[in-house]
Amino acid sequence: MSEQTSASTKPSGGKKSSDGGKSKGKGKNGKSASGALANPPLPEDVLVEIAAAEPSPAPAQAAIGGEAGFDPAAMTAEQRAQVEKLSMNLARAALTAQGAIAEMALRQADRPAALSPDPFHVGPALTEVMGRLAAQPDRLMRAQADLFSRYLDLWQATLRRAADGTSEPVVAPAKGDKRFNDPEWAENPVFDVIKQSYLLTSNWLNGLVSDVQDVDPMDRRRVEFFMKMLTDAFSPSNFLASNPAALKEVMATGGESLVRGMENFTADLQRGGGQLSIAQTDYEMFRIGENVATAPGKVVFRNEIIELLQFSPTTEEVHKIPLVIFPPWINKFYILDLRPENSMIRWLADQGITVFVASWVNPDASLADKTFEDYMREGIYAGAAAAMEQCDVPQVNAVGYCIGGTLLSASLAHMAAKGVNPIASATFFAAQQDFSEAGDLLLFTNEEWLKKLEQKMDEGGGVLSGQTMADTFNSLRANDLIWSFFVNNYLLGKEPKPFDLLFWNSDQTRMPKTLHLFYLRKFYGENALAKGELELDGLKLDLKTVKTPIYVQSSKEDHIAPARSVFKGAKLFGGPVTFTMAGSGHIAGVINAPAANKYQHWTSDGLPATLEAWQAQAKETAGSWWPHWATWLKARSGKMVPARDPAKGPLKPLGDAPGDYVKVRS
Repeated sequence: MSEQTSASTKPSGGKKSSDGGKSKGKGKNGKSASGALANPPLPEDVLVEIAAAEPSPAPAQAAIGGEAGFDPAAMTAEQRAQVEKLSMNLARAALTAQGAIAEMALRQADRPAALSPDPFHVGPALTEVMGRLAAQPDRLMRAQADLFSRYLDLWQATLRRAADGTSEPVVAPAKGDKRFNDPEWAENPVFDVIKQSYLLTSNWLNGLVSDVQDVDPMDRRRVEFFMKMLTDAFSPSNFLASNPAALKEVMATGGESLVRGMENFTADLQRGGGQLSIAQTDYEMFRIGENVATAPGKVVFRNEIIELLQFSPTTEEVHKIPLVIFPPWINKFYILDLRPENSMIRWLADQGITVFVASWVNPDASLADKTFEDYMREGIYAGAAAAMEQCDVPQVNAVGYCIGGTLLSASLAHMAAKGVNPIASATFFAAQQDFSEAGDLLLFTNEEWLKKLEQKMDEGGGVLSGQTMADTFNSLRANDLIWSFFVNNYLLGKEPKPFDLLFWNSDQTRMPKTLHLFYLRKFYGENALAKGELELDGLKLDLKTVKTPIYVQSSKEDHIAPARSVFKGAKLFGGPVTFTMAGSGHIAGVINAPAANKYQHWTSDGLPATLEAWQAQAKETAGSWWPHWATWLKARSGKMVPARDPAKGPLKPLGDAPGDYVKVRS
């Protein structure tokens, strides 16, 4: 490993210094690590001169003087002080932004040009979709007429509101859309019209491309995704002049909110090494092993790919067969142990289960050539073997979460082909085997995109940066994970709130080139495992040969591993399969401790032809799905035996949980 563990625990986010600036990334005299002035201090007399030269009283003239004109002499001392403060802070904010952008340009000057006219490779698909629209002029004219009619409805509603103060909105934000939560979006007629005009246009554009017929489904889906990104970016909530909450904050603080926003902008550029890395939480609030990932245990095994953690029991007796969890190697394992109250690891220990978890390495360039087979052998096989040795048992139960589940399912088929059976039962959390209806990540796996990705990994020494992975996942939920923080951090000038889940979300690992390209091509691109065409170690894999009892968890609103995709994968196994669907999405649907009393889940026997048929017969139960799974798991975990102390097994402890690998930051 090239990173030193002691250095890897340093916080990655900027923290407010006592003078209101960002201390992160600065040296003496306010200089950043690159030597450029990030926030050049300005003497007060200079700021006063700038303020005096600014034309800012002009807008104030209309606001204060009205049609009768503005008389500066009529201003009170307090009003003059407010105007002067606002003007100085606007100047300070502008200069801060200019300094940050200039420093970014200097940092990027010696790098290869990264700009691309079509970074999402949507051009050919967009040409196909728009060409199909142009070939249907009657349909296009009907769509334009419908948009015009809707705008007429909006203007008529606006006139009625002006006349008598009452009118129903023509269009409203979708359920869960938080961009327009500020009361001014509804109460102020001007902002209400801006909001409704935007919603009419964006809904129309997104509907226009989604209804196009006779085009390749993937082309249409790619254009739909791009159009959604585009319309989300142009939301009026993302601009200072059209965001009422941001404007109110500017006036209430005399422009200080903009100064803070530009300081946040500068700190995010510094943390991203000259590329914008929008802070989603206060990173300094969290320490791995101190207030996240705190379940006690020991590292009992280590190789180049994993550290195997065994967690301390909380009961006097435990089930004989232990459980080994393989999380996704894209993320850190502590999503399973964020806080004691929602820790799946602690909850499983309370159920009398001996819990092992694979903590994947955060690979550097020395591991660039690690293959999918290496992760299978040194991850699944080695982790299961170490747990069996530690507990003196011939089999273990296993869990695969997301991409870790894809690896586990391929490993089960590999074991079946070899005639070995170390896994007594397997559980899959939000994991896919059939990628024909995979989530929006499928859009990033065409060959042109993969060639660009390979080039990017070559430039990075054979690994894909964790920030690139984070940016990709954030783009799938841009309003929640990008634009909401853009507004909060920059337009409102607020610090992001401490949130352990978002701290974990930002803690992505790097991806080895060979492994990552194989995974994207063979699974997303070729769907080779589902088709029975995947070969590992020269063995062709067939999931129908897997007779191991299987428990499959899906989530109703999962955008990464959609429930329909997970259901299709569940039908590929040759043994007994129990399928469950939880409420919420890819993370909250899985990590839902029973004590929280949140969401719901659905259960049903059998696997009919379609997910819809399964849902029609499924029973809904309030709360977490964990107890339903625990009942299934305990029935396959053997008799009760004395609890196992991780420090007293055959494997010598190598250190305390959460281990070293999890602390290496990208």
